[in-house]
Amino acid sequence: MNSDSHILLIDTPDAVGLIAKITTALYKRNFNILSNHQFVDEQHSHFFMRTAFEGSGDTADLLADLEANLPAAANVRLAPKGKKKLVILATKEAHCLGDLLIRAGYGDLNATIEAVIANYENLGDLVKKFNIPFHYVPHEGKERLAHAMEMAEIAKKYSPDYLVLTKYMRILPPEFIALFKHRIINIHHSFLPAFIGANPYRQAYERGVKIIGATAHFVTDNLDEGPIIHQAVAPVTHRLSATDMARAGKDLEKLVLSKAISLVMDDRVFVIANKTVVFE
Repeated sequence: MNSDSHILLIDTPDAVGLIAKITTALYKRNFNILSNHQFVDEQHSHFFMRTAFEGSGDTADLLADLEANLPAAANVRLAPKGKKKLVILATKEAHCLGDLLIRAGYGDLNATIEAVIANYENLGDLVKKFNIPFHYVPHEGKERLAHAMEMAEIAKKYSPDYLVLTKYMRILPPEFIALFKHRIINIHHSFLPAFIGANPYRQAYERGVKIIGATAHFVTDNLDEGPIIHQAVAPVTHRLSATDMARAGKDLEKLVLSKAISLVMDDRVFVIANKTVVFE
């Protein structure tokens, strides 16, 4: 994005004439709209709009105009420029973490990975190959909240825009989640809401499913029930064991997580109640 291009993000209670007011405010300042997406969530009577535009006009004046003429509860902002900062939480599995390290390292993620925090040492050598700080924070002998807050203090030093859980296999307490509301992205190894919790591939195998899936979602206090960002599925047959399904699912997990992160990094995701509006 060049210095004269911007992304306008608006969510507001729905009302008559919103699009006209927004586009008129852009036109009056000689801004050129490059792309525009809008949606009304009828259940909540809420309007969402993502507009990419360019021009050398006064963006502060634009925002002031919109805030004065849109509903009082409207949230109006320009997406920050530059790459967003991520801190990753991990346990032992390397596939999602390794994929993100490579994507970020080669500029394919629109984000920088500032640090990795893990409750086991297993992934330290992998992370250090990318010259990224690795923090080992063991959980043994610690109360869950104390352990989580120890990680939170480390994460906050990097001022992350988002946390990403790359198969971090411990439940985060509400106090931790509250520090990063709607800023923790998790990859769950099933097509939610089916097979929540642990061992979903074993659950899927025992149920005899014909597709397996992966789901990336924001973390909330309710386990594996946060707003869904992206999902995908792949076919399987009765010939696959639970182990085979888990192996096939790893590739799906990597793709779903990286896609979800890209959508969030590009400011294409809005949260409404326990759902998302995603402008692809």
